[in-house]
Amino acid sequence: MKSGFVSIIGKPNVGKSTLINDIVGSKISIVTPKGQTTRNSITGIYNDEESQIVFFDTPGIHKPFNELGIALDKISYSTIRDCDIALLVVDAGREYDESDAFLCEKLKFDCKLIVVFNKIDTTRIELITSIKEKYNTLFPDALTCEICAKDGFGVTDLIKLIKENLEEGPAYYDVTQITDRDLSFRVQEIIREKLLILLDKEVPHGVLVLTEKIAKESGRLSIYCKIICEKESQKGIIIGKGGKMIKKIGTYSRQDIEKMLGQHINLELVVQVVENWRNSSRFLVKAGYKI
Repeated sequence: MKSGFVSIIGKPNVGKSTLINDIVGSKISIVTPKGQTTRNSITGIYNDEESQIVFFDTPGIHKPFNELGIALDKISYSTIRDCDIALLVVDAGREYDESDAFLCEKLKFDCKLIVVFNKIDTTRIELITSIKEKYNTLFPDALTCEICAKDGFGVTDLIKLIKENLEEGPAYYDVTQITDRDLSFRVQEIIREKLLILLDKEVPHGVLVLTEKIAKESGRLSIYCKIICEKESQKGIIIGKGGKMIKKIGTYSRQDIEKMLGQHINLELVVQVVENWRNSSRFLVKAGYKI
């Protein structure tokens, strides 16, 4: 059987999480229209009769402005060193710009590279031709593929291309497993997704979700989570007038968690202020980030 490890990298909001969810056939990585949605390397496991491919969805690489940004870039760079193939996902509907240059200057590939032109439905002939010429110049040995991840277009061809460039090997995970992330992490991500969707401007990027406790209580699973924010004003926005916003966040999160688990749960959310936590190395390490 063919098996191996594949890192999905690229700028924020180019469709990496949408792609891994489509490949695995289940929502394991949260998706929002906002950049920096993914903050961790998330493993998705693809299985068929002839292969097992372990994918890593990584945070979008960008010029960091705080300690959290530095930590996120480190996560993305480190997965490239540990994989057999890297997928560099590019937004085919946008011109190559300074942020693309920053990304490409930082990337060094000791593995096979496939440049994946995503959102192919949003481009035009002149634009995609110029983008392809640029990446062919930067990475002359790279393979290429065109897809539209949100519609599933081209994803089967991409998987076929990946398989053709993997070696024979063992299955690293049980064939029924689609991710190695535990319940605590997946709960945190679901809640953070709702924060990103429901809150405006900078507030959702200044929050972090931590699972405090998961326990069986009175015959039902109870989950206790803490939402960390940076300012008292943010705390007020998250809670909302009369507690309306925190209730909405909790309701939408609980519905998704129950759908994932196939059972009813109790979900308790509290909000805590930790000033400037995104620039606190000590707090970030405590929260599980490598600094």
